[in-house]
Amino acid sequence: MAKSESDGGTRNVDICGPSHGVDDQVTVDIDSLTSSVESMMSQNLIMSDKACIFKVPDILRRHSEKAYTPNAFSIGPWHRHHRLMKYTEKVKLKYLKGLLCRRSASITLKGLIKSTRGIEKEARSCYAGTIDVGVEDFVRMLVIDGCFLIELFRKDRYNHLREDDDPIFNMSCMLQYLYHDLILVENQIPWLVLEHLFNMTAEPGNTTTLAQVALPFFQNTFSSNPPSIVPSNQGPKHLLDLLRNWLVLSSGKEENGETGWEPMPSVTNLIDAGIKLKVGKSSSILDIKFQNGVLEIPPFLIQETTEVIIRNLISYEQCSPKCTDRITSYAVLLDNLINTTKDMDTFTSSGIIDNWLNPDEATQFFNKLYQDAYLKRYYYLKLCKDVNKYYRRRLPRWRALLMSNYFGTPWAIVSLFAATTLLILTIAAVNNSTWVTK
Repeated sequence: MAKSESDGGTRNVDICGPSHGVDDQVTVDIDSLTSSVESMMSQNLIMSDKACIFKVPDILRRHSEKAYTPNAFSIGPWHRHHRLMKYTEKVKLKYLKGLLCRRSASITLKGLIKSTRGIEKEARSCYAGTIDVGVEDFVRMLVIDGCFLIELFRKDRYNHLREDDDPIFNMSCMLQYLYHDLILVENQIPWLVLEHLFNMTAEPGNTTTLAQVALPFFQNTFSSNPPSIVPSNQGPKHLLDLLRNWLVLSSGKEENGETGWEPMPSVTNLIDAGIKLKVGKSSSILDIKFQNGVLEIPPFLIQETTEVIIRNLISYEQCSPKCTDRITSYAVLLDNLINTTKDMDTFTSSGIIDNWLNPDEATQFFNKLYQDAYLKRYYYLKLCKDVNKYYRRRLPRWRALLMSNYFGTPWAIVSLFAATTLLILTIAAVNNSTWVTK
């Protein structure tokens, strides 16, 4: 039974069901509920088109929590309350103090704070998530974190700027922490803030760009042959976006991905079918080619931070509506090629993969890298089709089996030659005997 008041404002509802010793009559204020929902809908429900710093979705984070969490250095608002981050705040302040002392004649802390306050709203709009930080604290964070990063990159590039008691370059563990922490998608501040502070604190007459100073710090992240191309002045969104642009632009022209997906056999099976491996000369790991039975793959370094950078790049592509699936496509392709430790050994022996981990860890790393990621467009679909078409041809496979079984070692060649010679002599002897009989 239901009973409503004539004004429609309040409705009493009798809930049928077994009694549990409590009043089953619930009062719902319709007007209040309606007003509450209308208030919720009046909020800005659309993500800002400037949003470029994202919180990793739980569906991706659950596969490796440590791949998205900083070890020691918090950059930006989302991880700064962790107790471990408090110890490195002094390091940031020391770097800020050193920068101000070196540029005391032309720049002051007050000037940095005042100018950064002017871009606070624009910087805040770059975060696609709640920021529980007031204006003053947010500006303070931008100045301290931004100047720390700028000073870090300058000291990495120019050794004479380092003090004898430098807390980072005198401690290897600090650098290792930074190689991990600065590439996390949640641990970023907007590029516009970094560039603003970089230009304000630059030496007069120095035309070096922020990208040119920042990229050398990450030069051995992907391979021992880092890209030499510096992204154009179109402007990255943050440091992680800079690294992604570095890879994509150095791979040559921007290819158009295709919808759909086609699996590829493992590298061991490809070699058994007569396909050859070749170390690519491109400085971008993304520039993979196949032509005339040769699969050309640029060298790739697997080290402690490799999983971290690839996972965060994939998460960034998954969250950003303006990003293509270049890194995700790369992870899918490598997962196809590497299924067992034998596949990994084949890549390492060919010089394509420089593996600093043990083969089992490296193999598992590729097999789980892009789980629960969605591939909108696959950038290696044409390559997979070309490889599979060649793979299904019989002649290359027979030739590969012949070389493997009969010409794999010098003794095998000698044995085959001896057997062939014996067969020829036997046939000649039989023919000669037949001729004599006649």
